[in-house]
Amino acid sequence: MASRSFKASRSNLSSNSDMPDSNNKPPIPPTVTFGRRTSSGRYISYSRDDLDSELGSGDYMNYTVHIPPTPDNQPMDPSVSQKVEEQYVSNSLFTGGFNSVTRAHLMDKVIESETNHPQMAGAKGSSCAIPGCDAKVMSDERGEDILPCECDFKICRDCYADAVKTGGGICPGCKELYKITDLDEVAADNNARPPLPLPLPKVLSRNERRLSLMKSTKSVLMRSQTGDFDHNRWLFETKGTYGYGNAIWPKEGGFGNDKEDEVVDRTELLNKPWRPLTRKLKIPAAVLSPYRLLIFVRMIVLALFLAWRINHPNTDAIWLWGMSIVCEIWFAFSWLLDQLPKFCPINRSTDLNVLKEKFETPSPNNPTGKSDLPGIDIFVSTADPDKEPPLVTANTILSILATDYPVEKLACYVSDDGGALLTFEAMAEAASFANIWVPFCRKHAIEPRNPESYFNLKRDPYKNKVLPDFVKDRRRVKREYDEFKVRINGLPESIRRRSDAYHAREEIKAMKLQRENREDEPVEGVKIPKATWMADGTHWPGTWLTASSEHSKSDHAGIIQVMLKPPSDEPLHGADDDARLIDLTDVDIRLPMLVYVSREKRPGYDHNKKAGAMNALVRASAIMSNGPFILNLDCDHYIYNSQAMREGMCFMMDRGGDRLCYVQFPQRFEGIDPSDRYANHNTVFFDVNMRALDGLQGPVYVGTGCLFRRVALYGFDPPRSKDTHPGCCSCCFSRRRKNASVAHTPEENRSLRMGDSDDEEMNLSLLPKRFGNSTFLIDSIPVAEFQGRPLADHPAVKNGRPPGALTIPRELLDASTVAEAISVISCWYEDKTEWGERVGWIYGSVTEDVVTGYRMHNRGWKSVYCVTKRDAFRGTAPINLTDRLHQVLRWATGSVEIFFSRNNALLASTRMKLLQRIAYLNVGIYPFTSIFLIVYCFLPALSLFSGQFIVQSLNVTFLTYLLIITLTLCMLAILEIKWSGIELEEWWRNEQFWLIGGTSAHLAAVLQGLLKVIAGIEISFTLTSKSGGEDEDDEFADLYIVKWSSLMLPPITIMMVNLIAIAVGFSRTIYSVIPQWSKLIGGVFFSFWVLAHLYPFAKGLMGRRGRTPTIVFVWSGLIAITISLLWVAINPPSGANQIGGSFTFP
Repeated sequence: MASRSFKASRSNLSSNSDMPDSNNKPPIPPTVTFGRRTSSGRYISYSRDDLDSELGSGDYMNYTVHIPPTPDNQPMDPSVSQKVEEQYVSNSLFTGGFNSVTRAHLMDKVIESETNHPQMAGAKGSSCAIPGCDAKVMSDERGEDILPCECDFKICRDCYADAVKTGGGICPGCKELYKITDLDEVAADNNARPPLPLPLPKVLSRNERRLSLMKSTKSVLMRSQTGDFDHNRWLFETKGTYGYGNAIWPKEGGFGNDKEDEVVDRTELLNKPWRPLTRKLKIPAAVLSPYRLLIFVRMIVLALFLAWRINHPNTDAIWLWGMSIVCEIWFAFSWLLDQLPKFCPINRSTDLNVLKEKFETPSPNNPTGKSDLPGIDIFVSTADPDKEPPLVTANTILSILATDYPVEKLACYVSDDGGALLTFEAMAEAASFANIWVPFCRKHAIEPRNPESYFNLKRDPYKNKVLPDFVKDRRRVKREYDEFKVRINGLPESIRRRSDAYHAREEIKAMKLQRENREDEPVEGVKIPKATWMADGTHWPGTWLTASSEHSKSDHAGIIQVMLKPPSDEPLHGADDDARLIDLTDVDIRLPMLVYVSREKRPGYDHNKKAGAMNALVRASAIMSNGPFILNLDCDHYIYNSQAMREGMCFMMDRGGDRLCYVQFPQRFEGIDPSDRYANHNTVFFDVNMRALDGLQGPVYVGTGCLFRRVALYGFDPPRSKDTHPGCCSCCFSRRRKNASVAHTPEENRSLRMGDSDDEEMNLSLLPKRFGNSTFLIDSIPVAEFQGRPLADHPAVKNGRPPGALTIPRELLDASTVAEAISVISCWYEDKTEWGERVGWIYGSVTEDVVTGYRMHNRGWKSVYCVTKRDAFRGTAPINLTDRLHQVLRWATGSVEIFFSRNNALLASTRMKLLQRIAYLNVGIYPFTSIFLIVYCFLPALSLFSGQFIVQSLNVTFLTYLLIITLTLCMLAILEIKWSGIELEEWWRNEQFWLIGGTSAHLAAVLQGLLKVIAGIEISFTLTSKSGGEDEDDEFADLYIVKWSSLMLPPITIMMVNLIAIAVGFSRTIYSVIPQWSKLIGGVFFSFWVLAHLYPFAKGLMGRRGRTPTIVFVWSGLIAITISLLWVAINPPSGANQIGGSFTFP
């Protein structure tokens, strides 16, 4: 039978879309093909016999989405056909990309182990009993077979349709007439649920239809927005009802004095207070006022001190004085950049009860009480299963699937940038284990919902657990999790053995074929590319274990697999089934949608690392689920607080929330040594700097644990940006003209503007140039903007949406939708668009997170810092010294790149606040402090070697200034500790690592950045050792491993030179005729200041048993000797018995 092309009006797809256009236009998205087609018109995967003979051939049949109606193929009711197609789509592995056909391979098996959850791809199901058909029997949402005949003859959907329409409605099993011939009635009879509502006429696109349905609720307005008395709301919120003559009567005719029968007065209802979702908790004035005063005092003292230092040079050592003055001026400037943004720190709190009342409580606009919360798409990024263990990623996925948020509003996307089958099967195993883990968490309110962290808790797991079967359930789930870990850890070996077996079979087949063709000729060895094989016996389309053409990390097709199909709109409670491990009666067993995505990679394309992977997820998710909010997490950061997303949503849905681009959560870490030797927790940054920025325009984006507004990522300006930031020369007439133009702008476009011109409106014709040629993606933008608006339940809420607008069911997935998603993750899609320049994550920097947040703030958006009582997310951080230094090096390198780019805060727009601009300026400048810091760390040693000091003498004025500067710094630190809640030890650890990082990683980043900008030379500082800990039982074994890195040279040299200088200084002073004790004390004091800051570094070099690599001492000794000889050459002895100037042997 001839194949038909894949037809979809939104994507301009055709059967001739394999080749790019001759006019250098982007290629048209390709067709969708399945493996084989049955007589009824459906495409299924190869059978085992066909696989042996046809595997690897390119003879595929096109998958037909729209089949024209014929006498033997009449269209059925969409409520069933769409659900069945969605089931087919979820069982298909979609692949495709540039200049290739988009194929959908139906998989009867995703992993080796058995899967039985009805939402999961490859779920266990009965096969059709019709001879020659190996399709699956129709199933309901619980995974149970839908059997249309009383004889329980198993039949698939297509064979059943053929039997009804062409076979006279006779059951192939019992040869009796079907009692029910409507598929809709069959599904309803088996599910005991009403069918899904029919969609609107197909003249509208999918996104236009959804937007129309949401806006249809605008006729029901809340009284707080119209100012009129809402009788429906009054009747709903009170016990009153309408009686004869429109009089108000108590319900059920009661006239007693019971409180249940009381009727609330109309005035009381109108005066019911509006409750906000969030509150600002201001810092007490007793703390904040002295804090601000001390900042001003220290600024004045620093200015006076620097003026005094300039006016009183040290004529005996002018070079020493000059270097110290330059360094001190820079330190004062750097301190100002860091301290000024801390003028307005604030705390915030959320009210989850109000969120539930507004969005999940029955109301006149939402009588059923279905969740009116907007959808969230969660992105998890991973790139290499060797460096990022699949078990860690799987635990992160499980914590997401079990989070406390409406199941139907969640969608999780896993980006595997390496295209590894190991990650794919690990995610499938996680989806299978979620079948028991997620209901267990919901039943017993488990926290945290990461199984690895939960089962390793040090506290009593049975505390506050009231259900009698908790102990039994926990024991069974723990046993299942142990087996799950064994399967995950055994996947690499399982994949390797499977691939070896299939490869051997292919070689044998090739040799047999060669013998048959050559007959009596000698048979030569056959070389076949060693492929990686999936569980169902087909080639893995991604990266093979043995890389080959089109199957390597930088060259493979795009892949999308719906691991867990979208859940039903209504709760699905578990039944009392003995087959289940635990009793799930009255527990919702639905799981959120889980999608595996590996974007296409081809040689010759710049894939832009993590930022490019995130942008591919943004586009794919817009096609498939289009959640108006996006939460991005690293693969090692899991959800520690199951209600974290609700707390973030409180800010987005509150009054003025439509102007928030993102909600940033603090990063918290596990597995850090108790003393936090290298300041891995970063508490000063996350609890001091970020809280302070929250009082300005908002915190910076730190790469993970961030809830984004989708339209903000798309590069649009915030709502009412033109009203908030009028031009400085605007007159009344021009403002009236602008408002008049806005009044005639379509409502969905008023909040979608780009550009800085006051008169500019959204030009729809320019959107393809910005976002690419996917009209489906462009159509999804207004829908995402509307869904992300706050609730219009208060007169002050501008740009709001009506209550109940998001309670409508979601659109079902179909093949054309997933095919469109494949096209937008292809390597060519971003060509000649603004992805990475203005839209999505921004390219061109190692720290793409900071640049992305900066661009949003620069357009006038605000952000919020959400600190929850229970940590929202937790992750891991490197506790090894070398790993920590390389992490800091990467951050500092990104900052240097920002400073030398157009993202420098000096070039920011007028929409960014002054103090916010200073904060971003500090982000780009702080690595340059390392130059002055290294010089200043050598000054005490130079002072001791020379017998001079940075001042002529330690007089009272200098000591007074030094004392005041030190005391104000200590008092500021105490007040910061007071309003931020950190501990003094954490503050001191941060100070220590500031000097350690400043003398090592920051200096390397500056050199790296300067060489890249000036000479175009890129230098990478890589590890030379990646050994693991010797003691597996020690949780902190990695802390004591010493891995040599060139970054260690400057701090080691500083320590050794200062130690030698202290010895030389003491010797000179003791044996001098006239001892210069004041200069010795000054030099020794500052040397000890340097050594005290470098103490954690020295401790890290010693390892656990004092075993330091010999190369450390060799390099340090050579550098120290070189500096000493250089000093002797600069200041030679005056006599034969003198060393270093004034030092004389007795």
